[in-house]
Amino acid sequence: MTGGMLYVLLNHSPRNTAWRSAYRLWNISSTFFRQTEENLPKQVDDLGSQFTEIFIKQQENVTLLLTLVEEFDFHVRWPGVKLLTSLLKQQGPQVQQIILVSPMGVSRLMDLLADSREVIRNDGVLLLQQLTKSNAAIQKIVAFENAFERLLDIITEEGNSDGGIVVEDCLLLLQNLLKNNNSNQNFFKEGSYIQRMKPWFEVGDDNCGWSAQKVTNLHLMLQLVRVLVSPTNPPGATSSCQKAMFHCGLLQQLCMILMATGVPADILTETINTVSEVIRGCQMNQDYFASVNAPSNPPRPAIVVLLMSMVNERQPFVLRCAVLYCFQCFLYKNQKGQGEIVSTLLPSTIDATGNSVSAGQLLCGGLFSTDSLSNWCAAVALAHALQENATLKEQLLRVQLATSIGNPPVSLLQQCTNILSQGDKIDRRGSKVQTRVGLLMLLCTWLSNCSIAVTHFLHNPANVPFLTGQIAENLGEEEQLVQGLCALLLGISIYYNDNSLENYRKEKLKQLIEKRIGRENFIEKLGFISKHELYSRAAQKPQPSFSSPDHMMFDHEFTKLVKELEGVISKAIYKSSEEDKKEEEVKKTLEQHDNIVTHYKKVIREQDQELEELKQRINTLTSQNEQLQATVTQQVSQIQQHKDQYNLLKVQLGKDTQHHNSHSDTFQMNGIQTEEVSKLKEELEEWKNKHELLQGQLWEKDSVIEKLKSSQLEMGTTEQSSQTSRSGGLEHNNELQKELEMLRSQIQLQSAEISKLQIENQKLQVMSTTADHVLGDSSARAANNSELEGQLEQEIKELKSEVKVLSEEKESLKQHLDSSSSTVAILQDEKSKLQQEVAESKKEQDDLLVLLADQDQKLSALKMKLKDLGVPVEDEDDIESGDQGDEDEDGDEEEQD
Repeated sequence: MTGGMLYVLLNHSPRNTAWRSAYRLWNISSTFFRQTEENLPKQVDDLGSQFTEIFIKQQENVTLLLTLVEEFDFHVRWPGVKLLTSLLKQQGPQVQQIILVSPMGVSRLMDLLADSREVIRNDGVLLLQQLTKSNAAIQKIVAFENAFERLLDIITEEGNSDGGIVVEDCLLLLQNLLKNNNSNQNFFKEGSYIQRMKPWFEVGDDNCGWSAQKVTNLHLMLQLVRVLVSPTNPPGATSSCQKAMFHCGLLQQLCMILMATGVPADILTETINTVSEVIRGCQMNQDYFASVNAPSNPPRPAIVVLLMSMVNERQPFVLRCAVLYCFQCFLYKNQKGQGEIVSTLLPSTIDATGNSVSAGQLLCGGLFSTDSLSNWCAAVALAHALQENATLKEQLLRVQLATSIGNPPVSLLQQCTNILSQGDKIDRRGSKVQTRVGLLMLLCTWLSNCSIAVTHFLHNPANVPFLTGQIAENLGEEEQLVQGLCALLLGISIYYNDNSLENYRKEKLKQLIEKRIGRENFIEKLGFISKHELYSRAAQKPQPSFSSPDHMMFDHEFTKLVKELEGVISKAIYKSSEEDKKEEEVKKTLEQHDNIVTHYKKVIREQDQELEELKQRINTLTSQNEQLQATVTQQVSQIQQHKDQYNLLKVQLGKDTQHHNSHSDTFQMNGIQTEEVSKLKEELEEWKNKHELLQGQLWEKDSVIEKLKSSQLEMGTTEQSSQTSRSGGLEHNNELQKELEMLRSQIQLQSAEISKLQIENQKLQVMSTTADHVLGDSSARAANNSELEGQLEQEIKELKSEVKVLSEEKESLKQHLDSSSSTVAILQDEKSKLQQEVAESKKEQDDLLVLLADQDQKLSALKMKLKDLGVPVEDEDDIESGDQGDEDEDGDEEEQD
């Protein structure tokens, strides 16, 4: 029947017949699906599933239905969309596979998002939701069919977070496309779609009266951000998304919501979780978050405001968990942030005025309050401030607390052990086991990989008896977890013990365990931790998510520490004193060899740096040499130009003298005195100008020569400072010597030019005397000629003085040539010194390589001895690859946070 209806629809039946068949088909199927959804009395198999199985048994039916969805007629297309959506709800994987193998099956359905009729477009979004569930292949096809662009356009058109149910459907579809799909996440980031998410979180000042739909929309938007930066994503993808969110201002917008007033509690909680994963493991985002202040008077850091909520027992449990997660993400791989938190506890940085509350004071207040949940949260937060940071573990030993008036202050470590030993004596709200578990986790984190902290802990004579007493007792099921943590703390005190205390050496502690507890019993109690159900839950993901406060026992990072130490502590308990001594000797030897290798590596690094500096100097000198060569080329061209100008002047001078002689004869014969005098005056002025031009050119040439000499002297001093340079510097000395010789020849040529100019000046003087005779004959006829003669005499005197100046400059140039020759001699001496130093450095490098080869052989031999003794030894390559893998996993988690 269904096949016949589809056939009628697809064979171009009359309009009325077509849409009636489509509606009949939809009505028949919807009856079955409605019975399934309303939970009416079921037969053996529900009718909806039966209908779907019958319909998809022939794959042609689904193919025909896809063709039906392509029809533009509303009465045909809309029932087809509804029917296909219902089929996907009933038998999703089977229908998905049929659509996937159909030609252009997914692409046909993507056209629904572009339909101008909102009903079909909205139902198309619902259809794609069902189509993309748990199918990565279809998700990729839908994403590359421009789904992100279309869905974001719909969300914008509908009003972003203020939109209706359509926005919610689009956000759910985006989550299907992006969640656990690294390819789509990368495509979303590369397409610059993260920037388009920023307007979603623009919240006004008045945040009262949010509608339920707006709360739902904003909640889904925050979840979509978390999908992109989830800790389960690859580290590189998460890091790039975190950076993009910072640069586009999305993180800043989220922090504004975080500090805004009137935001609903569930949105505030989800915003805290979102900010946590955006900053997790990203130093740039963590630094920005540290600078965010709450809009209070006086302004307080956002971290302090959040910690105040965490240690406040009146706040909702979910909100307190979110704040703890945010604090953990802020400190994750953030040594700078860890140092800032611990510094607020040190005596030198505590605010004596008491006007402001610091993060450290809030953590201490929560750690020693009467609320067990505050105790646990503060202990875990403080443990994260010490995570993988031995320096801060030592600094935290300096923290002193004032317990009561009149009593001396005690250390933070001592106060933690005092509260732990008091146990049930303190009246607390909540689970008392929770407080003890939190303190034990803090102590285990504090003492791990810090021998100084272990020594301080063992220095209190009451600590070891308390731990052995707790482990040896037969307590109830709830106390078994405390026993396991006590065993772990005692094992850490043995494994990281440096034997500095005579009464608590490793061997004595092992004997104490053997007598009072028993090794097998100790290992059994230690195993209680990893076997606990709450331990397995906490190890799954970094975010602390608990159904109730009573289930809040373990921290995710602490589970990693337990997994790392449980095996090594078990082996350390069974080792004999001789094995411990051998292991310590081997460790000391390895440390010595490591120090030697580190020293040689440091020497090699320093030599590499020196080589780089020398290369840079050589490059600098090479560039200076090129500049000097260019300058010399310019000087040569200028000299050639001067020669050409000089030749032209000589020619013009010869013509002018002939012209003056002939003119003087005609002057005497014809009696035209005034015109000849004026012409002679003009010619003399021209010669004066030409002489000034020549003088200026000579001055410019001399200044260029001075610059060349000064640059040569600077290059000489530079070569003296780079005595450690290699063969490149030696070749450069030869080039400098050649350049000095070229400059010397050029200066000689210039001196020859100066002598020629002096001869020309003498000729000008002769011409001026002849002009004087002509003017003397004509002085009786014109009264103005006397003034002209005075001017000519002054000009001749000036020319003579200029010639003297030129001769003095010539002498100074000769002196500079002598100094440059001495510089060449100095450079030759430096060349020989540099050759000797190169030979010595090569010998030193050969010696270093031989020493490194010997050290590698010794290390391999010692590792073989350790393996023979049963001590697990990892190769450096395995350790480095393991560390890189851990760092990649941690980076992924941070970026996703």
